[in-house]
Amino acid sequence: MGQCPGCGAWSTLGEERVSAIAAGGRGGKGGGAGAAAGRAAAARVVPLRDVLTARVPRLTTGIGELDRVLGGGIVPGSLVLLGGSPGIGKSTLTNMAMGHLAAAGRATLYVSGEESAQQIRLRAERLESSACRALDVPVVAETDLEAVLATMEALKPDVMVVDSVQTLHAAELGGAPGSVGQVREVAARIMQVAKAASVAVILVGHVTKEGSLAGPRVLEHLVDCVLQFEGERERTYRTLRALKNRFGSTNEAGVFEMRSDGLVEVLDASARFVGEATRKPGSVVLASMEGTRPLLVEVQALVSPSELVPPRRVVNGIDRNRLALVLAVLGRHAGIGCGTADVFVNVVGGVRIDEPGADLAVALAVASAQKGIPLGGEGAQLPVAAFGEVGLTGELRSVGHAERRLSEAAKFGLHDVIHPAGAPTLPQALRAGFAGAPGGAARAA
Repeated sequence: MGQCPGCGAWSTLGEERVSAIAAGGRGGKGGGAGAAAGRAAAARVVPLRDVLTARVPRLTTGIGELDRVLGGGIVPGSLVLLGGSPGIGKSTLTNMAMGHLAAAGRATLYVSGEESAQQIRLRAERLESSACRALDVPVVAETDLEAVLATMEALKPDVMVVDSVQTLHAAELGGAPGSVGQVREVAARIMQVAKAASVAVILVGHVTKEGSLAGPRVLEHLVDCVLQFEGERERTYRTLRALKNRFGSTNEAGVFEMRSDGLVEVLDASARFVGEATRKPGSVVLASMEGTRPLLVEVQALVSPSELVPPRRVVNGIDRNRLALVLAVLGRHAGIGCGTADVFVNVVGGVRIDEPGADLAVALAVASAQKGIPLGGEGAQLPVAAFGEVGLTGELRSVGHAERRLSEAAKFGLHDVIHPAGAPTLPQALRAGFAGAPGGAARAA
């Protein structure tokens, strides 16, 4: 069959060899006493209260942001899938983690199917330091699955990196490396050996052009933890998120900055973003939450007359559908129409915000840009901060961790914070934002 009946693609089907079921077994055609004799014995059932659990010490990577997203470190015998766009810094992050583990005396192994050992050494030289012994990490450039498994069983490392899982191939299966069957078989075989030998494995995975992890969906179900490394190659900031974590929370996020000597943890990202914020029209500081950590970022908007039909809606850092919702509510309940204008919205620094609490900041930024006047009172030196979800009827809905957002804003002197508790509707929030601005109250009305 040349065409896949599921997705319609051509020349994508791969052959998989399936072992025949023994005659007389559960799937055999025989019946009666022969079939009953071939059945497996019933498994022993144990109540959960009688199950003994042991606390397994985690392996700390020496990178605080990575350990926090993992839930405190890497669990021995676990499988971690790390995905991200090309050039985002996945190999740099794994090289740094392996270097810190090697410096701590842990046995490590780096398996590369994309780069040669010489290329990996060049990157390790850039990352080498007293705390990161990247040059002490054993490396093997191999794409054959059997050779990788044999090396893994011979060395028995504490932590192993496979960069990337789409480059390995099993000789007994047909199809090119990276195909659905190959990726599923490679991940399953690595998982069996890793669980038996208690080896923690970090699988580096490719992503599609839409940003989702490439390969079969079963790969994400198979592993214990799925990490997404995102950002823009043109920007210096990177964000690490946990999409799945069997040993920790998925509400944590880590922020890094790419430099010439590798990735550097950004422990106080709010200070950098607030320090660069301005009080010009179209600028608002968003008090957002990255997991359990508050983060202040600047949201900028530009509204310009358009000669196109329909006008452009360009966003960077937020969902385009959320912008369409905010623009509709602004036009219907606040009298601020942008139907004939191009609207551009950008979250400064390359940060991606997925929570609905960004709605109010986007609405205030667009309104300020459309009117051409800054938010805040006359003579104010610091920008206005905001957070809250915008409802379809013009009301503002509360979002989680309001106290922590307000506390983070107050830490940087941002006391003018517009949020649902002080302004329950969008028109009231606009009046509060433009109050004290030159001509702001009249023009907001």
